[in-house]
Amino acid sequence: MADMHALLSAFAPIWTLTALGYAVGRSGLLGEQAEAVLGRFVFHVAMPAALFLMVSRARLDAFANPSMVAFAAGTALVCGLGFAAAGRLFGRGTADRAIGGMASGYVNSANLGIPVAVQVLGDASFVAQIILFQVLLVSPVILTLLDTGTGAGTGAGAGRGTGRATMLRRMLTMPVRNPVIMASLLGVVVSALGLRLPHALAHSCDVLGAAAVPTALITLGLSLNVRPAAGGPTEEREPAEPGAVSTKRAEVVVTVALKTLLQPLIALVVGGPLLGLPDHQLLAVVLCSALPTAQNAYIYAQQYGLDTRVARNSVVASTVVSMATLSLATWALGTAP
Repeated sequence: MADMHALLSAFAPIWTLTALGYAVGRSGLLGEQAEAVLGRFVFHVAMPAALFLMVSRARLDAFANPSMVAFAAGTALVCGLGFAAAGRLFGRGTADRAIGGMASGYVNSANLGIPVAVQVLGDASFVAQIILFQVLLVSPVILTLLDTGTGAGTGAGAGRGTGRATMLRRMLTMPVRNPVIMASLLGVVVSALGLRLPHALAHSCDVLGAAAVPTALITLGLSLNVRPAAGGPTEEREPAEPGAVSTKRAEVVVTVALKTLLQPLIALVVGGPLLGLPDHQLLAVVLCSALPTAQNAYIYAQQYGLDTRVARNSVVASTVVSMATLSLATWALGTAP
């Protein structure tokens, strides 16, 4: 009973802020451009500030341990399966496949993982390692695929050599053009050099970064409204054919199943029989692998001008389903003392 109360407490801010965003969207209080503007604010301003501060304060060798091997194995396999399923089963292009892979394996480690870990495990040190792993290793791969997929048309009318040169240039300059990757790389430099940020700068990044998660959740709630947003990418501009709708639903079902069922199962197999992790570490790995899809998947889809329905619905559906899978993992593997 106490575990369920802890889970409900951890989920409460997610539901509250998403519902608030939905209500604000229905009222039209922030105008038709609110979703697009807030999404850009999260992606270009608040999220980079949060990531820079987080990485700059972290020890970069923190995730070199067997527990992270088990978590990384589940993440890599499930992201790969999500990427492949989006292409082979649902005919998606590279960028949409990248979002499918991300929605399948990128966990909500910050605003949900931390409170769950504190309540169930007694500390959030492993979640901090997961955040580093996702920021420094998983995100750059996803963003590279998104950049490649959405920029594939550049130079389409030119020769093959020119097209390849353009694509190579885009990939090499992406860290400079992408604020999420740039902020993470700057954080790595600060951490590697052992620099201590001035208090004024650190505090400013702290305040700004604190706006990332709540604003992303508000933006997610805004997206649940069906009214089209003028001037921005929106799924309502596509014809609502019955076959397309059922395909979207099937894609969400596959994505959520990969995220909430297969990812923790892989972590359990790798961490248990293969690596022989102690009970407490195995619980941490499986519990964190069972976390739902992070709202970053929706924000990335929105900012790259993709159809946001699969990402948005996967975030919402996996968050609902994960309440059951997190409870099951905690019950089956035993709570930490």
